[in-house]
Amino acid sequence: MRLLKKVKYIAILLVLSSGLTLAVDSSVLENTSNLPEALMVIPFFLLLLMIATGPLFYRHFWEHHYPKIAILLGSITVIYYLFFLKDTHSLLHTLAEYISFIALLSSLFVASGGILIKIDRKSTPLLNSIILFIGAILANIIGTTGASMLLIRPFIKINKNRIKAYHIIFFIFIVSNIGGALTPIGDPPLFLGFLRGIDFFWFSIHIWYIWLPAILLLLAIFFFIDAKNIFINNKESYFTGKFELKGTKNLLYLLVILISVFIDPNIFSWVPNLSPLPFGVREIIMFTVVYLSYKNADKNILMANEFDFEPIKEVAYLFAGIFATMIPALQLIAYEAKILGDKLNPGSFYWATGILSALLDNAPTYLNFLSAELGKYGLNVNLKSDVQLFQHLYPVYLQSISIAAVFFGAMTYIGNGPNFMVKSISERAGIEMPSFFGYMVKYSIPILLPVFLLIWYVLYA
Repeated sequence: MRLLKKVKYIAILLVLSSGLTLAVDSSVLENTSNLPEALMVIPFFLLLLMIATGPLFYRHFWEHHYPKIAILLGSITVIYYLFFLKDTHSLLHTLAEYISFIALLSSLFVASGGILIKIDRKSTPLLNSIILFIGAILANIIGTTGASMLLIRPFIKINKNRIKAYHIIFFIFIVSNIGGALTPIGDPPLFLGFLRGIDFFWFSIHIWYIWLPAILLLLAIFFFIDAKNIFINNKESYFTGKFELKGTKNLLYLLVILISVFIDPNIFSWVPNLSPLPFGVREIIMFTVVYLSYKNADKNILMANEFDFEPIKEVAYLFAGIFATMIPALQLIAYEAKILGDKLNPGSFYWATGILSALLDNAPTYLNFLSAELGKYGLNVNLKSDVQLFQHLYPVYLQSISIAAVFFGAMTYIGNGPNFMVKSISERAGIEMPSFFGYMVKYSIPILLPVFLLIWYVLYA
């Protein structure tokens, strides 16, 4: 009976969906007349459906017209908020988050494109597993996006004679998502928690003993699959075993991007707030890095990396539509989370946060359920002292949503920012990637879901 109640609550949350912006203004939640009609989630689901089916059933049309489709569907939501709800605040808030999102991804994409990593070794399951493990550690230092953009091209090149879709899928699983669960730098939802008052090393202390077994288990599965597919055609090739790193000056650009993440008025009071502009000093620095790193990049390195702007262009257009169309869904899920928060336990929060992070995006899902968890105990997510008290008194609740938000982001291509970009880079390298549903049916559901079930059973059942 208790399980049926959990399913009921989670089902309500799933139907209402989630979004890619940050916290919803509390005034919107208090005044239900400001809530959008449930029908306004249709543009989002339509866009999601077209992202899933377009490359599979009408590829030529989709490749030529996806920017128009994304902007058109996004415009429906924008017009609704402007002329029917007369809510410009939500639109400006979403625009600011979109600019921040694109600034981070584009700066990391361009800066890493000027770095050439060559590993002249034979592709083996052991070498691939080591690279993935290094990527998981690196994700906590330069973020999942930074680690993904830095390692995906050399990973593809090492396996060029036997590259398969599963190589890229496990890269997304481990480097682009689960790897970054130990620090606020690792993944956006954890950074949002850090901005709200969670201690920087709280995640490392409370998640490492779940992170490590999960990573090792996925690496073991990958090693087994890779060992079965070792019939490669480079057995006679000669390898020097050399490791070569070119474009090291771009490492400084990566460092600048990493530092700029913390240049935020919420962290340092001396940082100027550029409001009402929909961007801040951080975004100005990141876009400056985009310009300088590309202008000063070694053209031979760019050529060797087969660098072009198409992957970031695709992400920019599609996520512009996603950010806009998700606004109604985000507000509805935030409202329901507030209502149902006192009825949910850590296991329920784990699945609700995880499933929504998988289908949509993990950052806003995390913040909304963090707010619901604090509300359950009469605490306010907007008060740093309340958040710090909560992390000490109820760590199992905070742990459940932190694990779920980061781990479940690997369940779909749009669950986390770098997923879609890694897919795009891989496809431009000639790798045939599975469709949106193919990714889930063939890989994430049979491989990741049992791991996530095991985590739930051990920790929260």
